[in-house]
Amino acid sequence: MGDAVAVTDVDGVRRMTLCRPEAYNTITPALRNELAEAIESAQHERSIKVLLLDAEGPAFCAGYGLDWSTDEQAAEEDRGRTGRIWDSAADLHMIGQFADTWAQLHDSVKPTIAAVHGWCIAGGTNIVFNAHLILAAESARFGYPPSRVWGVPEAPWNWVARMGLQHARRYMLTGDEFDAHQAHAMGLVLDVVPDDNLHGEAMSLAQRIAQVPTNQLEMITRSLNAVADHMYDPPASRRLATIFDGVARHSQEGRDFVERSREVGFREAVRERDRPFGDYGERPRQ
Repeated sequence: MGDAVAVTDVDGVRRMTLCRPEAYNTITPALRNELAEAIESAQHERSIKVLLLDAEGPAFCAGYGLDWSTDEQAAEEDRGRTGRIWDSAADLHMIGQFADTWAQLHDSVKPTIAAVHGWCIAGGTNIVFNAHLILAAESARFGYPPSRVWGVPEAPWNWVARMGLQHARRYMLTGDEFDAHQAHAMGLVLDVVPDDNLHGEAMSLAQRIAQVPTNQLEMITRSLNAVADHMYDPPASRRLATIFDGVARHSQEGRDFVERSREVGFREAVRERDRPFGDYGERPRQ
């Protein structure tokens, strides 16, 4: 078991579980590395037919850990005052390692399924929207609030492919949240199930797929991936988006957000960003 991703293999299904519930499974370099290893090693293991990604705790993934990521940029800003300024190529290499890992869920020759509950926002959508199939619990909520300041989704092709161009524009331009049933209506998720049934439904689907011979699954998956690659050109989408993500984090507004995070803490800075929209953590309690 890894520190961030627990891996178990049962009846042809590799279950990869984000296992830092107390931190809402926020993205760290450890999560990236452990997930990359779990996906990559499965590609070469004939006994593994399907990959299932799920999570422990109240949220699937609340995005990148703003504690380490804002601190890292703040330190970079400090160095820039006395030495090198922001290096866009180095930044692209850094964030590209994360984007390339999430893309493995799409590029996988083994079918990939994500079972999502609770918050799946910001960087969490970067991960999940790459899965071939997504099941959502009724509690699932999606969105990319950093599009308001300090970020751009790393793979916008996924948004367009799953929900259509108009819906993608609507939610990427506002950063607004949307729930599981809205996601289902747009075609983003395959189905919505009660929270208590999510694991059972996801595992049942994975095991049903796993009854098919490995070579059949790989041929079908490669064929479908080729259609998506031809229609949307995922590598080009990721390259452009990760470049713009770096620019967004180093724009004046992005730098102001980091500076504000240093002054009041990143949680309060996020609250201030979202307060005018009245959603996410700023939604009135029922």
